[in-house]
Amino acid sequence: MQQREGRIIRQGNENPELEIYTYVTENTFDAYLYQLVESKQKFIGQIMTSKSPVRSAEDIDETALSYAEIKALCSGNPAVKEKMDLDVAVAKLKLLKANHLSQIYSLEHEITHRYPRQIKEAEQMIEGYQKDITHRDANTKPNEDGFSPMVIRGETFTEKKAAGSALLEECHNMKSPDPVPLGQYRGFAMELYFETASKEFRLTLAHTLRHTVSLGTDIHGNIQRIDNVLDGLEARMQGQQESLKHVESQLETAKEEAQRPFPQEDELKEKQARLDQLNIELNMDQRDNDLVDDDRIDDSPSDRENKSFER
Repeated sequence: MQQREGRIIRQGNENPELEIYTYVTENTFDAYLYQLVESKQKFIGQIMTSKSPVRSAEDIDETALSYAEIKALCSGNPAVKEKMDLDVAVAKLKLLKANHLSQIYSLEHEITHRYPRQIKEAEQMIEGYQKDITHRDANTKPNEDGFSPMVIRGETFTEKKAAGSALLEECHNMKSPDPVPLGQYRGFAMELYFETASKEFRLTLAHTLRHTVSLGTDIHGNIQRIDNVLDGLEARMQGQQESLKHVESQLETAKEEAQRPFPQEDELKEKQARLDQLNIELNMDQRDNDLVDDDRIDDSPSDRENKSFER
């Protein structure tokens, strides 16, 4: 039943507030109907927010009241209230189980695809750093000032200042942001390009892996930046090794989580069994129909004749 407090807006009579109160009549199936509406709204909200599989909402519209259930509701049968509570509890547990299975499927995909790919990439990066470190050490031949020769456009520079000046001149002479080969330094091929997003010149040092350096306007500063990148290969390799250990640890954790069963499986089975029992008990109209059908079958023409003869 609904009661409206306030008057509907009409011409010449405006009420700024209008409240509607909804009441549930005791010992009727109003409560059951409102329960259905509430359950549907929960499923709709879960689907709209992608929190549950769509198929989990298909069963809600299949709920229907039998004649026996309506009679039990109107008579205040406590079994109906228990059934209503179990309907909600079982639906919630089934949704939790569906989410649990969804997480298991996601973990299995990560175990078979994502983590192995990340481990392989990390191992390749570590191997690349090891090769670059070995190649760098073999081609680093510093002079008295600690500077290794740098080759730019086929010309060898043995002094840091001259090499830095030649590097800045190459930046000024660039006509296109596209990468151009520049020369060699400590065994690494140098490639110069202009990054339009950050509006800065960048130098790529390539051997097994590619290492990028951002260039500035200082002659000595650019050479120092290049040396810092090459001298920091060990630290970067160590970072990759730590990342590899982290991914391997995540893989083992995912394998353990994927083996865990649904924690409320026993509760779901127990409540589902009780709900099935209540459904059988409350489905009295089906048994009545069976009895009626049996009476119709037994009441054959020969039986009617016998009954008339007896009378």
